[in-house]
Amino acid sequence: MAFKSGFVSIIGRPNVGKSTLMNKLIGEKIAIMSNKPQTTRNRIQSIYTAEDFQIIFIDTPGIHKPKHKLGEYMINTAKETLQGVDLVLFVVDESRNIGPGDQFIMEQLREIKTPIILVMNKIDIMNQEQFNHLYEQFKNENLFADIIGISALENANLHSLVEKIKDYLEEGPQFFPSDMITDQPERVIVAEIIREKVLHYTDQEVPHGVAVEIMHMKNREDSDIIDISATIYCERKSHKGIIIGKNGRKLKGIGKSARQDIERLLGTKVYLETWVKVKEDWRNNQANLRNFGYE
Repeated sequence: MAFKSGFVSIIGRPNVGKSTLMNKLIGEKIAIMSNKPQTTRNRIQSIYTAEDFQIIFIDTPGIHKPKHKLGEYMINTAKETLQGVDLVLFVVDESRNIGPGDQFIMEQLREIKTPIILVMNKIDIMNQEQFNHLYEQFKNENLFADIIGISALENANLHSLVEKIKDYLEEGPQFFPSDMITDQPERVIVAEIIREKVLHYTDQEVPHGVAVEIMHMKNREDSDIIDISATIYCERKSHKGIIIGKNGRKLKGIGKSARQDIERLLGTKVYLETWVKVKEDWRNNQANLRNFGYE
């Protein structure tokens, strides 16, 4: 039996469930998830390996109108993934009609020759009439090689999606070892987990002007414990107070929740220290963006 492999870009508007889909397909938490748009900032590769095929998924930032240099970086990152991949998954949600955001993405997709599968996510909150209505709208665009409805959250139709993807893969090598699920360094994943908890615990109070830098990550001598020191950067002094919370309670909650996820990721005990610092308007500073890994 010939081995098949290929690179698959996951693209779509912010907050349609791209990161949730990738995490569910891989079976591990690789990309952070939040109900806030524009959570994913980098191009994150994860790897799905079966007996006779390997899929390298590339999760991208949601395409939106940028308001700062970080936003411009995110949009360029998303667009670049359309070049050189074998297949594109265009993820949409339960919206009743095709909106301007979807139209903008489809304009970009018409410029590429790569096959595109439309993935209609969140079918668990659609009735059949809503699904059929949206299906026909997208079908009439004459853009998609295939259309499938799924629910990433409920694991509905994910096996069928993988089988459809496999049909579009060509014979090729196994690019990564079978037990490898991402090409991202552990420090990057750890920083993203902490950032996810900040987004979760601060709700709407703090916008996306948050970055996390791992200052120290090392195994403790003669112990299985990993010591991690992380700095959470925000853009305003008022945001720093919100992240820390009264008597430091919110920061403690962020640290505890992050530590539990990091321990599951690394499979060992973790001692996590978190600090909060202000870097005003860092999202518009090229040097700061570079320092935080947004090249």
